[in-house]
Amino acid sequence: MPEQTKENTIQAFGGCPHDCPDTCAMIFDIADGKVVGVRGNPDHPMTRGGLCVKLKDYEKRHYHPDRVLHPLLRTGPKGSNRFERITWNEALDEITQRWRAIIDEHGPEAIIPYSYLGHQGLVNGLNGGDAFFNRLGATVCERTFCGEGSATAWLLTHGPSGGLDPESFAHASYILLWACNSISTNLHHWHIIQDARKRGARVVVIDAYRSKTAAHADWHIAPKPGTDGALAMAMIHTIVEEGHVDRDYVDQHTVGFDELAERARQRSPEWAEGITGVAAEDIRALAREYATTKPAAIRMGVALERHNGGGQTIRAVCCLPAITGAWRDVGGGVMQMPVWEHPYRFDVICRPDLLPEGTRVVNNLQIGRALTGEMDLDPPIKSMMCWNSNPVTQAPECDKIVEGLMRDDLFLVSAEHFISDTASYADIVLPASMGAEMEDIILSWGHNYLTYNPKSVESPGEAVPNNEIFRRLAARMGFEEERFQWSDAECLGHFVDWDSPACEGIDLDYLRANGYARLNLGGPDERAPHREGSFPTPSGKCELKSEAAAQGNFVAGPFRQMYEGFQPGEPLDPLPDYVPPRESPETDPERAGKYPLNIVSPKSHGFLNSCYANMEDKINGQGEQFVLISAADADARTIGNGDRVRVFNDRGGFEADARITDDVNPGVVVATLGYWRQLTKGTVNIISSAEFADMGHAPSFSDNLVQVEPA
Repeated sequence: MPEQTKENTIQAFGGCPHDCPDTCAMIFDIADGKVVGVRGNPDHPMTRGGLCVKLKDYEKRHYHPDRVLHPLLRTGPKGSNRFERITWNEALDEITQRWRAIIDEHGPEAIIPYSYLGHQGLVNGLNGGDAFFNRLGATVCERTFCGEGSATAWLLTHGPSGGLDPESFAHASYILLWACNSISTNLHHWHIIQDARKRGARVVVIDAYRSKTAAHADWHIAPKPGTDGALAMAMIHTIVEEGHVDRDYVDQHTVGFDELAERARQRSPEWAEGITGVAAEDIRALAREYATTKPAAIRMGVALERHNGGGQTIRAVCCLPAITGAWRDVGGGVMQMPVWEHPYRFDVICRPDLLPEGTRVVNNLQIGRALTGEMDLDPPIKSMMCWNSNPVTQAPECDKIVEGLMRDDLFLVSAEHFISDTASYADIVLPASMGAEMEDIILSWGHNYLTYNPKSVESPGEAVPNNEIFRRLAARMGFEEERFQWSDAECLGHFVDWDSPACEGIDLDYLRANGYARLNLGGPDERAPHREGSFPTPSGKCELKSEAAAQGNFVAGPFRQMYEGFQPGEPLDPLPDYVPPRESPETDPERAGKYPLNIVSPKSHGFLNSCYANMEDKINGQGEQFVLISAADADARTIGNGDRVRVFNDRGGFEADARITDDVNPGVVVATLGYWRQLTKGTVNIISSAEFADMGHAPSFSDNLVQVEPA
């Protein structure tokens, strides 16, 4: 509960709502009905009183002068940012009348929702509108921006296990951060890694460029983009060849080792050196150190799935702790997302039972192709509602998205905080509440805590929470199901399985009094979830060879909408292996002749996806859009440090300031994600392909070739 302080402010618990694994427990300082400060909860074992650079002055975002405060109607051309204020009744009338007309002429599948993790609340987040649109009969928007390829590979190997507890990394002696820039995107886990280092742990970072985290590692290994699978297979080769296999653990708790070992026999470090650019002796040293240092912990970043062979890469990495017996130790194993063991009731949140049979599915990564008619959909998309997402900067092939949003016959509704790049094309903009203005539980995909966020202040203007927007729309559309009448508090009562063993001793009253609670999954100082096997797979063992893979590719993610209708694709290889990038000099020499540089587009240090990229102080901290380029590649193009350059391929291009650095190897360039198209000359996802990776319809943001030239 909020408490009065001697400074005449009120302290209230809060939870960071952003798309980040840390899900920080926060303290809001409230005075005169407004948020005047925000800080990390010092009692939370992971947050430890600190916040990242994005959140440390969160109150400025609440009261930013550009915030949308009232419903708006577009009055100028799409993209012109010309709107006029209207009433809520007028906005709801316009939306429901337009939707009814579309349904009458084309059917409900001509409408599509579009959302992601701009808010991570159970009530107001990713899945908050699913029940409404399922009841409407709209096209299902399959959401696979991050984690679904990784999740598919994880399930094939381990089943729905939370895996290595992030807090248990404090007990590790060898820590391998694979495609994970913790300092910029997972700061609070870095504190735990530092605790392990104080006890003597060695930290190795595998990343295609020298990120902030790699710069602080004991050893940085930089494979070429999209070749991590070859590195992992060569590690398996070395572990088997040099006799570092824990045969007792393998025999008791795995299936498929002999077949995996036979395949890995052909995947030597010398073979991998030619693919990855990492010296064979370094690969052997890495494998040897990892296998012989106990406890050994691996944290995989989402970026590891973002290329053509991402799923197979993750399967290979997931085999490492099983064949070395790393699971035996507290602090040993591998972490993907602990959320698998969290007791969220997605069936109640999403209500897949309301979906009409045979409802079609369109993937969010390919929304540009859907809106431009490239998919030849019948009926075509005639309306889209977007909330908690900004696809014009975040989704691939974003020039196509803009082309689609410019259609005169497309009715776009956007629930937003600001006139974002996407909202600028909307016909109706609805003002949405921010974190301190609504009650929710903020789910975590990076630790084992429930985090409560009470409504601490009123929303400015006429902004309302997302859930209230859908309640109002449901009432206008005549939906009578009880689900659409629940208050936010009632939703929380239904959206968590409070009777789950994980919630023993925890209820809403406890969260309201304490702000957070660790789930009852065993303490991080003794938790070794697979010491005795106990994998929740069909065999009950770690499946180095997966029989389920033969059933076909599928989409699996703990946050995705559950629905029937997605048909698995071609059968997957039952064993992990290296799958080459789709775009590289080796696999597509003709394309590489035009666009010879591999581009990597990681998250920005100063932005949270595209959140904060419209705030002057955050832009000043992050810097203007830049591209990291090696001296060799810059010299070959007569580019000087700080020069304005154009980065492009056949999908489009953007401008950036060149930063010549040895943080990238020749042949690789890096441009970070999140910059607003309105404020720059293009953004990095203009050059990104919307083709899927090998599993789970995952994106291929790190599997793109470009050219760089003076602007």
